[in-house]
Amino acid sequence: MPDALTAQVLRNALVVAAEEASIVVVRSAYSTFIVEGSDASAAILDAAGRLIAQSTATTLMNSMALATALPEVLKDIPAHTMAEGEVYALNDAYRGGVHTNDLLVYRPIFVGGRPRYFTATMIHVSDLGGLSAGGMAPLATDIFLEGLQLPPVRLATARGVEGAIEAILRANSRTPDKVMGDVRALIAGTAVAARRLERLIGEYGEAGLQEGIDDYLRHTEQRTREAIALLPEGRFESSYLIDEDGIDQDRPHVVRLALEIGGGRVLADFSGTDPQVPAAINASASQSLAAAVFGVRCFLDPSIPMNDGCLRAIDIHLPSGSLLNATPPHPCGGRFVPIYAAMEAIFQALSEAVPERAIAPSGILQPFSIAAVGAPYWIHLAYDFGGVGARPGLDGPDATGVHFGIGRNSVPQVEPVESRCPLIVESIEVIEGSGGEGRHRGGRGSRTVYRFLADAHVTTRGDRLRNAPPGRDGGSPGRLGGFFKRRLDGTLERLPSKANNVRFAAGEAFVVETTGGAGLGTPDQAPGR
Repeated sequence: MPDALTAQVLRNALVVAAEEASIVVVRSAYSTFIVEGSDASAAILDAAGRLIAQSTATTLMNSMALATALPEVLKDIPAHTMAEGEVYALNDAYRGGVHTNDLLVYRPIFVGGRPRYFTATMIHVSDLGGLSAGGMAPLATDIFLEGLQLPPVRLATARGVEGAIEAILRANSRTPDKVMGDVRALIAGTAVAARRLERLIGEYGEAGLQEGIDDYLRHTEQRTREAIALLPEGRFESSYLIDEDGIDQDRPHVVRLALEIGGGRVLADFSGTDPQVPAAINASASQSLAAAVFGVRCFLDPSIPMNDGCLRAIDIHLPSGSLLNATPPHPCGGRFVPIYAAMEAIFQALSEAVPERAIAPSGILQPFSIAAVGAPYWIHLAYDFGGVGARPGLDGPDATGVHFGIGRNSVPQVEPVESRCPLIVESIEVIEGSGGEGRHRGGRGSRTVYRFLADAHVTTRGDRLRNAPPGRDGGSPGRLGGFFKRRLDGTLERLPSKANNVRFAAGEAFVVETTGGAGLGTPDQAPGR
């Protein structure tokens, strides 16, 4: 670019275009999870699949999926066959997607008569079939039990949504009107971002915009390499123990990592990670890539933009057929479990490399869904967060989790949930004493109680509910959380961490307790002792 100021203006304009798209999706979506949790992602990419910009609310999980899946769309639908006003979609986990409920939507932007850029949006739509409502199928043994799979398809033209695709989506959803409302919101988001990008083309010219984008990515790559160069060179190993897979509750699984730092690059090699299983604790490659990149970025300058330039300095090896890179027909809906394991493994390896910035292990998020027993269907998708591990000089934050897969608000507000679903949120509180003791205490977990006004099904998908986050440098582990049923007589029944459609009667309560973070350093070193 001709000067630094002009370059910065363009970079911000690209991010704002993506941000506006995500806001449009949130404001026009139908699903409570999207509207109240503001969980929508948007990005701008080029025809080579390079991530140029993402909205500030876009999770790394989603932007990695959007970038990884675009080349797959172009394999099936070549760019020269596309027309202006068309929109494309897929949710195939093995081709860059996440899981069946996450729809990835793309709109081509034509420059010189051919697609040069794509605007993209993505959300978790309310329901696309599967074992239980809302896309939660913790006991799925193959991908077909998780819901409808979409290969790359043309979702809409300038005239509107393709009738055949709408019919397929409606026929496979318990909440067809909400799903189609969400789909139209996704399409609208891509249209808004497209208009903003077209204005930038008009302002900077075709060549000027391309030059500015290339400069932006080179600038990001340079900053990333400079930040990595500040880390100690060497090889650092770590691992993470997954409780069980929901099918065989006596068999743990392990994610293993060897991290190498040197020459302005990071190599995260997950060779040795346990093989994939016919259970919902596998992840698609795009999600594991996101976990590893996020983990590394947490130890770099936080002001470095997230785009393709950052990815050029970080190499990730994910063995095909492992828990972190599943192949058909292994389920991928429980991707949070293995990718949080990958993220935590990165954290602990880098904590060995940079002990003055170490973080003790944390309690991970605990997803669950609450749904009607039968028609008319209502669904509440949610997750609560564990305590964060302690850090040098600081106690861990309470009930916020270390996360990279959620929207702006994370947890929907109580009032909208109660207005849309027959339940009452009786209480939300932190659990005293749940953070591991140490020189610095781990963050405390939380307890949330939902009392049902009608019969309901509850589905859970948790982990780190059997093996507590281990303390670091002499610290104590965090307290284990869990899912519970509180019966009408007040007795508590502990539910499996991965359970499908547990029946609750009206008046009974569902209790979610999250795991506390681990302590750092021995307790006798704690300030004041």
